[in-house]
Amino acid sequence: MIASLVAELGPWSWWIAGLVLLAAELIAPGFFLVWIGLAALVVGILSLLFWDSSFWFWQVQAILFALLAVVATFIGRKLTLRHGETDQPFLNQRAESLVGRTATLAEPIREGRGRIRLDDTVWRVSGPDLPIGTKVKVVASSGRDLTVEAA
Repeated sequence: MIASLVAELGPWSWWIAGLVLLAAELIAPGFFLVWIGLAALVVGILSLLFWDSSFWFWQVQAILFALLAVVATFIGRKLTLRHGETDQPFLNQRAESLVGRTATLAEPIREGRGRIRLDDTVWRVSGPDLPIGTKVKVVASSGRDLTVEAA
């Protein structure tokens, strides 16, 4: 099947595959198919150059594509990890972003458990027993639970 498809479309089969993979990247999240699509486009460029050569049969093209896809993925991963730092380190980690803030107890802390209201959310807290209305400071976060101490 692959041999007939490559033979029918000629060197353009790799261009089509590369463009389809790049288009799929627009639909599927992850920034992964870009590197595989680029590998297919490189094999397409080489196919335009070597199409009539005796060594350029479909198995060589497939192996070269696989190798280029792996290499391009590793290089792309290194590039994206190096530039992946953000100015918002607690994005999507809301509880961790609350450490250091102060709030007033909405419910007293009894037997180590209580509740505070921060912004528009009521949070479960643990800490020393304190009466309602006490100012507390968030000192740690564990999942959705916050640890507080008297401010």
